[in-house]
Amino acid sequence: MIDVAVSQLTTPRWDLGQELERIVAAGFDAISLWRPKLSDPGLGNVAARLACAGVRVSSLQWTGGFTGGDGRSFAESVADGLEAIDAAALLGAPVLVVHSGCRGGHTLAHATRLLHDALDRLVPRARDTGVVLALRPIHPDTAPGCSFLDRLARAIDLVEDYGDPAVRLALDLWQFADDVCISDNLSRLAAVAALVQVADRQGLPAPDQDRLPAGRGTLPLEPLVAALVAHGYRGDLEFDPVGEAVESLGYDAVFQETRCLSDAWEAAWQTAGGPLARGLEPAHVQLRGLHSRPAAAGAGFFPLGSGSRSPHASNQTVSRGRG
Repeated sequence: MIDVAVSQLTTPRWDLGQELERIVAAGFDAISLWRPKLSDPGLGNVAARLACAGVRVSSLQWTGGFTGGDGRSFAESVADGLEAIDAAALLGAPVLVVHSGCRGGHTLAHATRLLHDALDRLVPRARDTGVVLALRPIHPDTAPGCSFLDRLARAIDLVEDYGDPAVRLALDLWQFADDVCISDNLSRLAAVAALVQVADRQGLPAPDQDRLPAGRGTLPLEPLVAALVAHGYRGDLEFDPVGEAVESLGYDAVFQETRCLSDAWEAAWQTAGGPLARGLEPAHVQLRGLHSRPAAAGAGFFPLGSGSRSPHASNQTVSRGRG
C-alpha cells in the first residue's frame, strides 16, 4: 500500500484549523507540515489538533542550510536541525526534509564535508526519536544556486555512501520527473527514497514554473509512481502543488481534484491489464490516506480561473523548487 498526503505549502492563506477541516472533508487523512506555519499555534497545540482531527503527519519541512549561504553559522544550522528533529518527533512526523544549502563560496568537496559533518551531529538524535532525515536535491534550473546537491544521481550516491537508515532521500517529481537519471535508477531510488513529492509542470524546469496540480502538466507522473512502487517504494506520496494556478482554482477545488486523481490512480493500479498494473499485485498498490467517503459532488478537473482566489505574493516564496 502507498500512503497519500497533501501539503501545507499548497494552502499558505489557510490556518491549521481550516486545513484540517478541509482535507478531511476532501477525503484525506495525512498532511505535510511547514515549520513557518507552526510557530503561532505552537507545537503542543498543533499536535493536539492533529490528534483530534484524526490526521497524521507525513513529513515536516524543513531544516538545513549547513554551508552558511543563508547567513547562519554551521552551529546555528545544526541547532535548528536538532530542534526540527524534536518537533518532528512531537508531531509524529516520520520524515524531516533536509536541504543541503548552497555552495556558499566553498568547493563542492568542502560543501559535501559540511553536510556530512551536520548529518553526523543530527543522526544520533534522529535515530533516538525515530525520525528519518530526507535529503532533498534541488534541480539547478528551478532554483539556481540554492543547493549544491543539484543532481539526482549525486544525491542518490550521497545517501548510499552515508549508509545509515536514518538518512534517506526526498524525491520531488516536479523537479526530476523528466530527468534521465530516474529511469536508469528506479531500484536505487525506491530503496533510498523516504518521501515522494508530486506536482506537475509544463515545459522544462525553470524558476518561474508553477507547481501544478498533478495531471495538469506534461510530466509522466502516473507511470513514474507506478514504476517506483513496482520496485519497492512504500513511503508517502505528498501532493504539493503551489502557485498561481492553485490560487486561481481555489484550495478546495485543488483538494477535490487531487482526491479524484488519487482515486483514479488506485482504480487503475487495481484493474488487471490497466496502464499501471503491469507487473504489480493489486494489494501492493492500494492508496492509503484516503477516507472511504466519496469526494464532493462535481469534483474533478476544473478550468483555470474557475476559483475565486487570486495570486498572492507570499505564495511565490514556496512555489519554486526549494519549498
